Amino acid sequence: MVDYDPHSWVKLIFNNDSKNIFKQLWPPMLMLLIYTTAVVVIFNHFFNFHYPGGTAIHSLLGIVLGLFLVFRTNTAYDRWWEGRKQWGSLVNCSRNLAIKFNTCLPEANKEDREFFATMIPNFVYAMKEHLREGVKLEEIDELKSGNFKAELASKSHMPSHIVNLMYKRLNELRIANVISAEQFWVLDQEMQEFLDILGACERIKNTPIPYSYNMYIKKFIFTYSVTLPFGIMSITHYWTIPITCVLFYLLVSTELIAEEIEDPFGNDDNDLPTDALSEKIKGNVKEILLSN
Repeated sequence: MVDYDPHSWVKLIFNNDSKNIFKQLWPPMLMLLIYTTAVVVIFNHFFNFHYPGGTAIHSLLGIVLGLFLVFRTNTAYDRWWEGRKQWGSLVNCSRNLAIKFNTCLPEANKEDREFFATMIPNFVYAMKEHLREGVKLEEIDELKSGNFKAELASKSHMPSHIVNLMYKRLNELRIANVISAEQFWVLDQEMQEFLDILGACERIKNTPIPYSYNMYIKKFIFTYSVTLPFGIMSITHYWTIPITCVLFYLLVSTELIAEEIEDPFGNDDNDLPTDALSEKIKGNVKEILLSN
C-alpha cells in the first residue's frame, strides 16, 4: 500500500502511480492516436464529414458510461474496504486471543505460551499468503517439538490446519484442567473468529466481478472511444485528436484502478498492507504472551 500525504497536491498530481498507468496505456493510446488522426484527416479534411446529432448522442452515452464507471469503482472500493475491515478484525482478534491466553495460562506454563505465541502469527502469515499465490513456509515459525513445517507443507489448506492444531491444544488444556470450562468456551469463541475472517476474505478473493458486466463495460469504453471522433470532429476539428486520447486515458485509467483494488490482498501498490499488518500482529502477540 502506498503511503502518501493527502494534502500534498503537487506530489499527488505528479506521482509515480500515474506514470505506471501511462506505461500500461501508451500502446492502446498510440493506436487510438493513429486511428483518430486518420479519421480526422480523411473524413474532416477531405470529405468535410458532418453528423449533426453526434455531439448530443455522445453526451448521452457519456452520462451512461459515467454511471457504469461510478458503479464499477464503488463496487471495487467496497471490496477493498471490506478486506480492510476483515484484516482490522484479525488484528483485534489476535490481540484478544493472546490476552485471554495470557490470563488463563499459568505463567509457569512456558510450553503452551510459546505454542500459541508461535501459532497465532503463523495463522496470520499463512492466511496472508493463502490469499495470494500460496503459503511461504519460510515465513512460518517452526515449533520446538515435532516437525510442524513439514506437516504443514502436506496440507492443501494450511490456515485451517493451523487453527485445527490450536483447537487440539486448547482441548488438551481443558482435559488436563489447566483451563476451566468457562475459559474454554471464551477461547473457543475467540478462535472461531479466525476461520470466519478467513472465510470472508476468501469470499472476496474468489468472487470476481461478474464476467458479463466486466466484458460489457470494456466494450462500452472501446465503442465510445472509437466513435467519439465522428461525433465531435465537425466542432473541434484537429483538436479532436488530443481530446479523444485524453478522454480515453481518463476512462481506461479509472477501469484499471478498479481492477487493481477489487482484489485487495495482492502485492499491487494500492492493495492492503497485509505484510505490515502481519508483522504488527506477530510483534503484539509475542509481547503479550512472552514478556512476562
